[in-house]
Amino acid sequence: MFDSLIDILILDWIEPYWPYILTVTTTLLSIVAAGHAILTKRDVRSGLGWAGVVLLSPGIGVVLYLCLGINRVQRKAKALRNTRVRMPSGFYRFAVDPSETAERYGHAGETLLQIAKTLGHVSGKPLLRGNRIDILQNGEEAYPAMLEAIAQAKVSISLQTYIFDSDRLGLKFVDALAEAVARGVQVRVLIDGIGVRYSFPPVHGLLRARGVPTALFIPVRNIKVLNLRTHRKMMVVDGGVGFTGGMNIRLNHIVSEAEKEPTIDIHFRLQGPVVTQLQEVFAEDWNFATGEVLHGPKWVAPMQMHGNIFARGIADGPDETVSALAMTLHAALSAAKKRIRVVTPYFVPDITLLSALSVAAARGIEVDIVIPQKGNLRFVEWAAWSQMQEILSFGCRIWLTPPPFDHSKIMTVDGLWVLFGSSNWDARSLRLNFEHNVEAHDQHFAETMDAIIGEKIARAQALTRFCA
Repeated sequence: MFDSLIDILILDWIEPYWPYILTVTTTLLSIVAAGHAILTKRDVRSGLGWAGVVLLSPGIGVVLYLCLGINRVQRKAKALRNTRVRMPSGFYRFAVDPSETAERYGHAGETLLQIAKTLGHVSGKPLLRGNRIDILQNGEEAYPAMLEAIAQAKVSISLQTYIFDSDRLGLKFVDALAEAVARGVQVRVLIDGIGVRYSFPPVHGLLRARGVPTALFIPVRNIKVLNLRTHRKMMVVDGGVGFTGGMNIRLNHIVSEAEKEPTIDIHFRLQGPVVTQLQEVFAEDWNFATGEVLHGPKWVAPMQMHGNIFARGIADGPDETVSALAMTLHAALSAAKKRIRVVTPYFVPDITLLSALSVAAARGIEVDIVIPQKGNLRFVEWAAWSQMQEILSFGCRIWLTPPPFDHSKIMTVDGLWVLFGSSNWDARSLRLNFEHNVEAHDQHFAETMDAIIGEKIARAQALTRFCA
């Protein structure tokens, strides 16, 4: 009773001062949060933006920053660095010295030398020889190839995607994966926690009901990191055959069968040592989502030569200490000697990339940017228009492709180098999403991709500064 009396007296004494205590506490927390944002954010503008939110909206701003502003993914990812896939013996005998890629093409190879050197530092991974890359246009070519690979799988299948719809196509994949599990194949499916909800019922429940081990990357209940998504799209079968590119698993990528919003895109089948780098990224993401470590021969096949393409996987995300995607694009833009071609569904680059494109055009480089005439995200389209006048004024050419919506993500430089994968030229890909791309050094492959881009340009409308 005596203790209760003391508590009452203390509360009575403090009560008049509560407003002052709350004000001082809120102010101190706001200052600490603002300082944390400025000191820890990789992007200075982001840090200053969060500091402004916190200081201008005391209390609410601190709560928002604690929930959405702190990169907990980066902290957790650093603790998982030792869980990477163990590379098979002899892995580094496939590594290519940057000078070797330049020697292939004489003076023109200087472009490749500069890019290879830079991306070796950026990615921390070697450029690898002995790869074959097959181009799969639209769902008509990509999905049958993927389903056939699943049907032929003997040991393992790892599949990661942003969107996996439970439509007619998605159910084919569910059946194929379930049948693989029934054959004794080790299967792991990782779907983004937001992307899985693009259709109903969500497909992860259907997969789990069929016995397919399935996990969500950052489920929606994890509001603290809800803004961070995996945009990666990759599948590896038996550790030796890989698929990657821009395609999710949804019916609208089969243009001839799409019930709404038909979408054209390009996917790629990879064979050779570079597939190991895809598997390495998947294993890290799976471990992040589930805690399970994937290693051993069933996940990484013995490495063999399958072709003549030099290639390297480049992972990027908010868990990295540098922006691998931005540095990759800058390296390619600065190394170009003759021609740059970019195909992207969303073109809202930051000021540094806009400047790099403008400088390239001012140097006399042919710069062609191919984007959809009509986007599927209107606010992104509006944001893009305001930036286009600047690069047009420096001589860049912008091409607007007619429907169906083009979701392809490709970049070529000098007819020698290709970048393809999951990344768009927008803020989400550059700063927030977990992305994965592949660079390829090969003249024949690059010329083939240039021809595909040329076909897109041939049916596109040129944008001028007078029609924006």
